[in-house]
Amino acid sequence: MITQPQTIPAPDPYEERLRVQTARLLAYRDDGPLVTLLRDRVGPGLPPVPATLAALLAIIAMAVTGMLVDGPILLVPVLIMIVLVLPTAARDHLGKLDWLAPPLIRGAEFLAIILIGLAADAPKWLLYVLIYVIGYHTYDTVYRTRQSIWPAPWVFRAGLGWELRLLLIGAGAALGVLTWVLAALTVYLGVLFAVESVTSWVGLDKQTALAQAGDDLEASPEEAQEQATGEAERT
Repeated sequence: MITQPQTIPAPDPYEERLRVQTARLLAYRDDGPLVTLLRDRVGPGLPPVPATLAALLAIIAMAVTGMLVDGPILLVPVLIMIVLVLPTAARDHLGKLDWLAPPLIRGAEFLAIILIGLAADAPKWLLYVLIYVIGYHTYDTVYRTRQSIWPAPWVFRAGLGWELRLLLIGAGAALGVLTWVLAALTVYLGVLFAVESVTSWVGLDKQTALAQAGDDLEASPEEAQEQATGEAERT
């Protein structure tokens, strides 16, 4: 009995585009293990842009009104971020303005780090270096995904995500040990992101070189001769 080969239907281009868009935005959010653990337990979640914008405005209002002083009050901006932004991870991020969610989250994270650090009298240069390290990780993630090179999921877990980074900073400020927390966090994240990024790009270059070598070996002698002649004429 002759069986006909089964054909696998090609994915719908529109659905594939939506899938890639969602995956990119979720990667840009830089959610950590706490958000991953609770994402499926918060119901339908909150709309990403309004909720994140509300958290950002609430933190700004605390700073403007002088509420951010040294002590346990410095945990409040972190809790605002957790309560309002964490539930947004359950959404599919396919709304017309949902692309604004990742930059708003990163802006709120950076603002919270700066305000908490200044209120706790942490070294300003240390705050700058930590923000630079997180910013580098964000840039690397964006650049990779635009080249269809996705960072490994463990990177986001090991990077703690915006939520655990802020929780550690808020707890450090409340306990009066923020400088030590910032120093440890900066060194840890700096080494993690730098080593992972370099090894990933080096590995990609090796794969590209091997693929190019394979293509050269598969070429016929006539094709190789034509390619060499063409390169010689161009030079």
